[in-house]
Amino acid sequence: MAGRRTAVLISGSGSNLQALIDACEAGRCAAEMALVVSNRADAFGLERARRHGIAAEVVDHRGFASREAFEAALDAVLRQAGIELVCLAGFMRVLTSGFVEAWRDRLLNIHPSLLPAFPGLDTHARALRAGSRVHGCTVHLVRPTLDDGPILVQGVVPVLADDAVASLAARVLEVEHRCYPLALDLVARGAVRIDGDRVTLPRDARTLVLHPELADHAFQP
Repeated sequence: MAGRRTAVLISGSGSNLQALIDACEAGRCAAEMALVVSNRADAFGLERARRHGIAAEVVDHRGFASREAFEAALDAVLRQAGIELVCLAGFMRVLTSGFVEAWRDRLLNIHPSLLPAFPGLDTHARALRAGSRVHGCTVHLVRPTLDDGPILVQGVVPVLADDAVASLAARVLEVEHRCYPLALDLVARGAVRIDGDRVTLPRDARTLVLHPELADHAFQP
């Protein structure tokens, strides 16, 4: 049986997009990758989609006079394709509350921190400056406030003494590629009960991903 028709919005290379495609093709995610949309024609993620036979569209934000006009065109493309769920994966546009509310509880995002810590940009550098012992990523349902909304899945990595931004970012990206398919699967198969800004998940749901290196740096009683 076909999964819920899902679109992924991207602006760049689309590594999380690839993780979602791979999970769906392997039967590990109850969604159908039906459409990839980018606001940039040169985004490599569009080529990833085409290689897997997934429809790929460009809606260039620079061709519109306002964010609202851009989002109206984006919304039209999604609805014309019969999209049921939307995943933001490196989509470098801040969405208005109107768009977010139109897709409420059907719009997912992945953020490179353990929300509510470090919303916004430069999360890895901020985690290093703060002396965090752990860092990670969060997949959540989108709400109008930036990087806010009910949390679905989180991935945790250790912050090592010799870490730089690049090494920490690479470690976080590893768990991102595991977390996003898990979260999309939960939503696509109807396992998430949503009550306002709270979610209830099955007790056996996998909602926490630990990086393999974490055990080497944790206290073992």
